[in-house]
Amino acid sequence: MRTSGRSRPRRVGRSVALPWRVSDELWERLAVVLEDPPRRFRYPGRLRYGPRQCLEGILYVLYTDTPWLQVPYRELGLPSGETCRRRLEEWTARGLFAQALVVLQRQLAEAGRLDWSRLIVDASLVEAKKGARRSRARSAAALAAVTTWP
Repeated sequence: MRTSGRSRPRRVGRSVALPWRVSDELWERLAVVLEDPPRRFRYPGRLRYGPRQCLEGILYVLYTDTPWLQVPYRELGLPSGETCRRRLEEWTARGLFAQALVVLQRQLAEAGRLDWSRLIVDASLVEAKKGARRSRARSAAALAAVTTWP
């Protein structure tokens, strides 16, 4: 019998879960919110990718900072980046993505893993040019936000 000089046997497969994969437990909570609309009877059109696959594609883009058109969807078994982007826009327009975020925030709060002490709110609307005295772009909120005193 031939040995390879290793002290332990070689592992086959992935030992660490991919961070953009949605667990079954989490999907049980999100499936109610991110449900697809029913297909039409007469002209059903092409069969859509499942919402779980699209959510994993969206999470892949957010986690890896990959552009939508460069998602390696065949290698990962995901829908194309363009499909995921369109589904995100659809969910956002229907208000479903905000509901899904509320579900996730509730789950993190129940687990004691939500820390609001490090919250940052950024409302910059105008790009600051280096060395420029004044920007020609005018903010629409400038007159309303002159003072924060009640």
